[in-house]
Amino acid sequence: MKAQLEVPTTRRYATLAAVCAASFTILLATSSMNVALPSLVSDLSASTRDLQWIVDGYNLAFASFVLAFGSLSDRYGRKGALLLGLSVFAAAAVAGSRATSPRELIAAQAVMGLGAALIFPTTLSIISNTFTERGERARAIGIWGAVTGMGGGLGPVLGGGLLEGFWWGSILITLALVAVGVAMAVALTVTTSRDPSVPRLDVGGLALSVLAVGSLVYTVIEAPARGWLSPMTTAGFTTAELLLVALVWWELHSAAPMLDVRLFRNPRFSAASSAVAFAYFALFGFIFLGTMYLQFVKGYSALGAGTRLLPVAGSIAVGSLVGTQLAVRIGNKAVVTAGLLLFTAAFTWISTADGATGYPSLVGQMVLVGLGLGATTGPATEAIMGAVSKEKAGIGSAMNDATRELGGTIGVAVLGSIYASIYASHLTGSGAAAGLPTQARGAAAESIGAAQQVAAAMPDATAAGALMHGATNAFLDGFSIACLVAAGVEDRQVNGGSCRRRRTAGVKQFG
Repeated sequence: MKAQLEVPTTRRYATLAAVCAASFTILLATSSMNVALPSLVSDLSASTRDLQWIVDGYNLAFASFVLAFGSLSDRYGRKGALLLGLSVFAAAAVAGSRATSPRELIAAQAVMGLGAALIFPTTLSIISNTFTERGERARAIGIWGAVTGMGGGLGPVLGGGLLEGFWWGSILITLALVAVGVAMAVALTVTTSRDPSVPRLDVGGLALSVLAVGSLVYTVIEAPARGWLSPMTTAGFTTAELLLVALVWWELHSAAPMLDVRLFRNPRFSAASSAVAFAYFALFGFIFLGTMYLQFVKGYSALGAGTRLLPVAGSIAVGSLVGTQLAVRIGNKAVVTAGLLLFTAAFTWISTADGATGYPSLVGQMVLVGLGLGATTGPATEAIMGAVSKEKAGIGSAMNDATRELGGTIGVAVLGSIYASIYASHLTGSGAAAGLPTQARGAAAESIGAAQQVAAAMPDATAAGALMHGATNAFLDGFSIACLVAAGVEDRQVNGGSCRRRRTAGVKQFG
C-alpha cells in the first residue's frame, strides 16, 4: 500500500488515461462495423448469415476467453497482457481490412475478439491496482465507465463517417492505428503489476471456462435462426449447463482455483454482476432495434443514424461519473436501483415511438437509457472490483466483462427474436403482403430492410407503397413489444432485488 501512495498523482492519471483509451478502442470495434454491413453485401457477396457472424465472431471469441485471459493477466502481468492484446487486435484488424471473402473477415474479427479479451479485463485490474483508496477508485471507475460508454456510442459515427469517403476496410485500418497509438501510451505510462503469490496454473478451470461460456454464447447466437426450442438449441443449452456445473465443481475442489466461485455467495458481488448483465441485455437490444428504427422508419443514413444515437453515449458518461460518486456517499444499492428504474421508464416510453415521433422525444428517451446504464453499471462495477482483492483484480474485471458481454448477447438474441417473430406474423397476415408471390412474401417477412428491397423491385408503385406501409406498421408492432419486454426485465430485476433483500434481512447487497 505504501508503494502505491508514493506513485505521483500525475502518473496515476496518465495510467488511467491510457487504459481508458484501450477500453475505448475495443468498444469502438464492437459497434463501428455494424454500419458497414450493407457494403459487405456488395463488396464481399456476404449472405445474411455471413453478416451475422462478421459481428458475432468478434463477440463469441471475446466472451469465451475473457475469464481465462483475465486470470492469466493476474498471473503473468497485466501490462504485458494489455500490450499483447493491443498488438493482436491491431494485426487482426489490418488483416481483416484486406479480406476478400466473408470467411476471411469472420476469422479476422474472431482474432480481434481474442485481442479484446486480453485488453478489457486488464484495464479495470490496472485501475484497481493503481487507485486503492475507495473514493479515488470509484472516481477512476466512473471515468472508465464514461469513456467506454462514449466508445460504444461513437462507433457508428466513426464507421459512418469513414464510409462516406472510403471503403469498409478503412474502419479496420483506423482501429488498428488507434490500437498502436494506445499501445505506445501504455508502454510509457503503465506500471507492471501481477498477483505476487503466483498460484499454480489452473488449466482445468481455464479450459472449462472457455468451453462453458463459449458454448452458452454460441447457442444464444444461433438460437434465433434454429428456433429456441429446437433440438440443437436444447442440446446447446444443456451442454453449456453441464459445463458450467463442471466448472463450479472443479473450482470448488481446486487448490488454486482460477475463479473463486464462493464470491457468488457475497451478495455485493452477485447482485452487482446480475445488474451489469441485465443492463447490457437492455442496452444491446436497444442499439440493435434502435438503429433499424432510425434507418428504416425515420429514413436516416448510416452516418445520420449513428450521429443521432450520440445522446446515449453522452448520458452514459454523465450517469457513470455521477453514479459512482453518489454510490460512495449513499451506497451502491440505492444508485443501481435508481438506474434500473430509469431503464424501466425509458423502455416503456420508447415502446410508444412511431414514424411521427419527433427527434426531441427520441433524445429524451435516449438520455434516460444512457443515464440508466451509467447509474447501473458504474456503481455495480465499483462494487464488483471492491469485492475482490487487488491481487485478483484481473479475474474480477473479467467477471464484469463476461456478464456484460453475455447479457448483451442474450439481449440482442431475445429482443431480436421477439421483434422478428411479431414482425413476420403481422406482415404476412396483413393485406399488404397478401397479393405478393410466395417467394417475395417470404423475403419481405425476413426484415423491414428486405421488405424495402422487395418494394423497390415492384412495378406497381401503389402496391409497393402499401407493402412498405404494412412493413413499417409490423416493424413498429415488434419494436414496441420488444421494448416492453426489456422494460419488464429491468422492472423484474428491481423487484427481484427487493425480494432478495427481504430474504437476507440486514445484508447490504452492494455495500
